[in-house]
This record gives sequence, C-alpha cells and structure tokens, in this order.
Amino acid sequence: MTTFVDRVELHVAAGNGGHGCASVHREKFKPLGGPDGGNGGRGGDVILVVDQSVTTLLDYHHSPHRKATNGKPGEGGNRSGKDGTDLILPVPDGTVVQDSRGNVLADLVGHGTRFIAAQGGRGGLGNAALASARRKAPGFALLGEPGDTGDIVLELKTVADVALVGYPSAGKSSLISVLSAAKPKIADYPFTTLVPNLGVVTAGSTVYTIADVPGLIPGASQGKGLGLEFLRHVERCSVLVHVLDTATLESERDPLTDLDVIESELAEYGGLGDRPRIVVLNKVDIPDGQDLADIIRPELESRGYQIFEVSAVSRSGLKDLSFALAKIVAEARAAKPKEEATRIVIRPKAVDDAGFTVTVEADGLFRVRGEKPERWVRQTDFNNDEAVGYLADRLNRLGVEEELVKAGARAGDGVAIGPEENAVVFDWEPTISAGAEMLGRRGEDHRFEAPRPAAQRRRERDAERDDAEREYDEFDPF
Repeated sequence: MTTFVDRVELHVAAGNGGHGCASVHREKFKPLGGPDGGNGGRGGDVILVVDQSVTTLLDYHHSPHRKATNGKPGEGGNRSGKDGTDLILPVPDGTVVQDSRGNVLADLVGHGTRFIAAQGGRGGLGNAALASARRKAPGFALLGEPGDTGDIVLELKTVADVALVGYPSAGKSSLISVLSAAKPKIADYPFTTLVPNLGVVTAGSTVYTIADVPGLIPGASQGKGLGLEFLRHVERCSVLVHVLDTATLESERDPLTDLDVIESELAEYGGLGDRPRIVVLNKVDIPDGQDLADIIRPELESRGYQIFEVSAVSRSGLKDLSFALAKIVAEARAAKPKEEATRIVIRPKAVDDAGFTVTVEADGLFRVRGEKPERWVRQTDFNNDEAVGYLADRLNRLGVEEELVKAGARAGDGVAIGPEENAVVFDWEPTISAGAEMLGRRGEDHRFEAPRPAAQRRRERDAERDDAEREYDEFDPF
C-alpha cells in the first residue's frame, strides 16, 4: 500500500454564498412595516495551511475532491444567514501549489503559512439592505455568488538542509540512520529506498535536517527509474552530499563513474549548479573499500571536492562529516537575506479607470467585461422584473450604456456581459430610462412589462365614473 505521496491533483470547490431574503415586516396594526429581509451568508473558503506534523499528501491522493460548505440564505426579521465553514487542508512544509497548466500559485514554506485555494462566494443582500429613499420597499433581493471551483496540483519539495545523493545501495539509508534518529528501511538490494527519508542532525549548536533521496540512475532526469519522481526533493537543500560506494559488488561500476553519472543527471535536471558539494567515500571498513578509497582520493581532490571517508557500520568519520555539514549549513543560513515584515501596499485605481471594458467582436456582438458588471449579473434574479430594473440602474450609473454608445452600439444590437462560456446576452435598448422612482408594484418594473389592457380599461372606467359624479354634483339643484 502506498504510504508516501508527494504529488496529487486536487479538485477544490469553495462554498456558494447564500441568497438574500425579500421580506416585509408584518405585525398587527402595522400593515406597512417596511422591508426586513436579511442578507445571505458567505460561502466557506478552501484554505491550505502548512502543518509540521504532516509529511505526505497521501490523504489527498485517496480523497482528491474537497468542498467547503455553503452560506445559509437570509431570513425575514433582519436575520442574516450563517456563513459557510472554511475548509482547512493541512499540507507538508515545502508544498508547491500549481494550477492545471503548471503555473506556480504559491510556495508554502514555514509552519502556519496559508493560501486560499478557492474563494467562497459572497452572500446576497436582502431587501432591507437594498432599501433607499427612492426604493422604500424593494420587492427583490440579490442572489448569492457561486464559490470558486477548479483543479490544483500539490507538489511536495522536501525542506532539507542536506541532501544525500548517489546510486542505489550506496549506503545513503545506512548513513542517515547513524547520523540521525531516522529509521529507514535498509537492505542489500537496489531500490530499497522507495521514498525520501528525513532526519534531524545535531552538531554542536547547529541543528539541521538531512534527506536521503531514492537512488538515481542514468536517465533519471528523463524519467527513468525513481530519480525524476524525487529529484524535486533536493531543490531546497543547502549542500549536496555524493555518497560513493567503495565496496560495490558490480564489476562494471566504479566510484568516479558513479559521481560523473550523478552529476550529469543533476545538471540535466537543472537549478542545482550553485550548491556546494561534498564527497563521502562510504564502506571503508571493508579492506577492499579502503584500498579503492585511497586510489581515487587524489583524483577527487584534484577536482576540488572535500572528501570524507566514513563507515556506517563502524561509525568512523561520522563526527567530522556532521560538523563539516553543520558549518556549511550555518554559512548558508547566514548568507540568506533577513526576512522583513510584510508591508501593506495600497495601490488605488486610476481616476479614469471605469472597472470594465467594452469590446466589439467579429460577429458584431458587444462584450462587457469587468469585475463589477459580471458580479452584478451573477447576483440578479432574472425572474424578477424589479431585480432586472435594479441591474439596469447599476449598469447605467457605472457608465456601461455610455461606453456602448461610444463603441457604436445601436438599439437591437446584441450585448453580452461576462466571459464567452458563461455570459448573459440580451438585445440592447438604449431608450430604457433608469430610475428607481419609476417602479410600480413590488416585484415589477414597468420598463420591462408588456401593456396591460385590463388595467387600462379599469382606469378608464374609474375616470368616467369620477367625471359623471362631478357633473351630477354641479347640476344638483339642492
């Protein structure tokens, strides 16, 4: 069974905002109590949080679909809906968040670092919040916005100061087991280590982490063997340690060739050329191993490598190695720029920034794009004429109608608000007047109504009756 997963595709969905409520206060002897519809609750966010106790992405491998809860709708009596609960997803330190196209969205390093992977939708306003001096009793409320949905890729890059690299069975797992308290699986066959092992080493006053990366082989940078799966785990290290087997049982291999192959794979992978290197000649407790170490040491020193002869079995040379690594790690930490407090930068919008654009497409369609127009469309209940009239008022105040005129739009031209895959399309009618004071009955807007003959006939009959009564009063002899 898989116990270590360092790359998963996660399907996240934030909660939808709750709808606002359209309600009128009702109380005995108070027939016109005014609007009292509450606002809808906010949808929950999907948030990634670095947790030091989490070391793998295994949970998300088994359950890749994650969704936050929706906000509750508002209610009468000015009762707002409950906000949706945020979904907190713990991830290991060093997790990189990417979109489905491979673009890096966040690099989560450090305990408690947070990233909102999906933003919850806003709750819709109730009619109590929409009331104004002109619109005293709105017969509509705004809809809640849908939450963000999408696919993200989580990729774990181990946060280690030292990375042990080398051929399979070079002794990396044995070395990390004696340098730290880590207890990796150890055997005398290739590819014993199938997952990176992480250990903590204390050398004097310096404490650092050391990672044992699964064995690399020729062609690893192109995906052969296990190398490509785990090369990402050496990207954050401060120093690379080449572990060379001086007592290999394979006649076609030798330590110098192994070093050249591993360096070639690291260069092919890229991004590691500036890391200091140390060469560890392992298994010198074996007589043949010590003899081979004495033969190749001059060649390695001529290449500029710092050499350490060690034995994980007899534990010889380990103290010098651990302190040498601690010195390099301490120097690397000191060379890093100091972290500064996060500064809040306020960038106000330009005075002439309307917040939307109007473009003319090849088929003559006028497309309106912008945060506000698109959000207002999502919040509008198109089954309610008054809500549609309110949308028209907002767009007119924003200047959309004026920009359509400048772009050459005429009555009857098609206008789309929103992206191509999810837009509201309508025939533009520039003669429609905007003004909340022109509203009729609650829930209706006569700007969007067809003529009502029955109502017109009633008004005409009432007018005739009033005229007849007036004439009778004028000629009444008494």
